Amino acid sequence: MWKNVCNFAARNRVYMCDTERLEIDLNALADEVTPLEWQLGDDFFQMPGVDQQMHGGSLHVSGSIRKAVGFYELQLHTEGTVRIACDRCLEDMDQPVEGDVCLKVRLGSGYAEEDDTVTVDEREGVLSVAWFVYESAALAIPIRHVHQLGGCNDAMMRVLSEHSAARSSDADATTTDPRWEALRGLKNSKIEKLKN
Repeated sequence: MWKNVCNFAARNRVYMCDTERLEIDLNALADEVTPLEWQLGDDFFQMPGVDQQMHGGSLHVSGSIRKAVGFYELQLHTEGTVRIACDRCLEDMDQPVEGDVCLKVRLGSGYAEEDDTVTVDEREGVLSVAWFVYESAALAIPIRHVHQLGGCNDAMMRVLSEHSAARSSDADATTTDPRWEALRGLKNSKIEKLKN
C-alpha cells in the first residue's frame, strides 16, 4: 500500500495516479478548499474485486474537497472514455462517459457508507476515492452500447446476419397451431360484423 498519493502542498497540479487506489489524507487538508485532479489510464481499471465490464480507458477526474466544521465536502467530476465490449459484435469499443460524485465525509470510529455520507476511521484519516470514481464511470455507461454504424467487426456481423436469416426462415417454415388460426378467424369475423 502506498501513502500520500497526492501531495496537497503542491496545489493546482495534475497528478498521475494510474494505480489501484486514490487516497486523500484528510488530516493533511487545510481549512480552505483543496483542488483535486487525476489523469487515469488502463492501470486504474485493473482494480481487484470489481467486474471487468470496463477493460481499460482514459479518465480525467477533477474536483475539490472542502473542510467544514465536523465534516468534509467532496465533489468530483469524471470525464473520458472507457473500453467495453460492443453488444452487437463483442469487439472492444471506446464509450464516452461523464459523471459526478458529491459526498459528505466524516471522521468516526470505523468506515461506513450511508446515502451520500461516508464515515472514515479517524485513526487512519485516509479516504480512498478509487471506488467512487470507478462507480461513477460504470454508471455512466448506457444500457445498450454499440459501435457507430459501420464500426462493428465485419466477420462477426456476417455470421450474425447468416444466423438471423436462418432463424427467420425457420420461423416462417413452421406451421401455425390450428387453434390460433381458429381464433384469428373469429377475430376477423367480428371485425367484419362491426364494419357492416
